[in-house]
Amino acid sequence: MRKRAFAKLNCANIDIDRYRRCGFEEVVYCPGKSIAQLETICDFFLRSKRPLFLTRIEKHIYEKLKKSFPLLKYNTLARAAFFPQKTKLKFKSNRHILIVSAGTADIPVAEEAFVTLNVLGVKARKLYDVGVAGIKRLLVNQPKLRCASCIIVVAGMDAALASVVSGLVKSPVIAVPTSCGYGAHFDGLASLLSMLNTCAAGIGVVNIDNGFGAGILAYKILSAK
Repeated sequence: MRKRAFAKLNCANIDIDRYRRCGFEEVVYCPGKSIAQLETICDFFLRSKRPLFLTRIEKHIYEKLKKSFPLLKYNTLARAAFFPQKTKLKFKSNRHILIVSAGTADIPVAEEAFVTLNVLGVKARKLYDVGVAGIKRLLVNQPKLRCASCIIVVAGMDAALASVVSGLVKSPVIAVPTSCGYGAHFDGLASLLSMLNTCAAGIGVVNIDNGFGAGILAYKILSAK
């Protein structure tokens, strides 16, 4: 193991070797952390000139942090905050990720994936509210689907959109079930099981509402040698 594999703070041990191992810096999950703890963590990232990405951070918490860190940016839908940064990786200009959402209610999870990719320096495009209940909305966008290097599909309810998209394209599809739905939807479990049981090959499924995980996986697919 390398020396100084982590930085010991009074409230956290920051993994400072993650970029070398995994290709991206440690990301901070905010729920359960106090303002003081987040301030300590943010200060470390800023002083050490490391990329900072805060996930699932509520706006009122962000507003308090911004008083101490004025460069901190925020995406309201994604509930994500970050310091603007330049990526170390270079991607071919014609390669990009397409993020597709079934409905408007799925957009917050899609935006988490979008912000994740932007922070990592990956070009991402959006195609929102094209669910199978009005499938023509999707079919007229087949050229956009087919030119993407990888597609993230975010869907709740029956989550059929991931199967339909995968049946139309050559690129890998990352399916993200959301907790959008009525009672028998079981807070996203029905969508998760639907995506796992898809008859379309070439789909990988991440956890419920995990836009961040989908963004990281798409990044790794795009950056693989």
